[in-house]
Amino acid sequence: MSLDTFDTGTRMASVRTSAAFQRTRMAADRTLMAGIRTSLSMIGFGFTIFSFFRTLARDGLLREGAHENAPAMFGLSLVSLGILVLTFSLIGEWRFDRTLREQRQVFIDAGEMRADEPFPRSWVWLIGLLLLLIGLFVIGNMALSFAQA
Repeated sequence: MSLDTFDTGTRMASVRTSAAFQRTRMAADRTLMAGIRTSLSMIGFGFTIFSFFRTLARDGLLREGAHENAPAMFGLSLVSLGILVLTFSLIGEWRFDRTLREQRQVFIDAGEMRADEPFPRSWVWLIGLLLLLIGLFVIGNMALSFAQA
């Protein structure tokens, strides 16, 4: 169905509806990027804390009486929390995108919106998934390093 088959009022409403769906999708992408940014910070800080204090403990530079595993456990906890935040962000984005596509299809089926308007999948979700895999790799290496110490 093209815009030529609509009367002027319906044509304008269809264009505004298509634009609204695009704006909503982009807002969801920005929300996912905020989750990615937060989780990436947590993973980075956690890994840094873990590595820094494990090096201090290995070199015997921690003060007497300090529990040598506490900083490493804190770093491990931050990385775990970052992975959890990223996982929930990706799941939320996936669900929202599915719902938005279903709503868009309802408008198309009702003839209130044109079907030839592109509505591509987001690349942000793929980037988030790749970062999740990197986070899982990092926590795996940290756990292995922690077990060997």
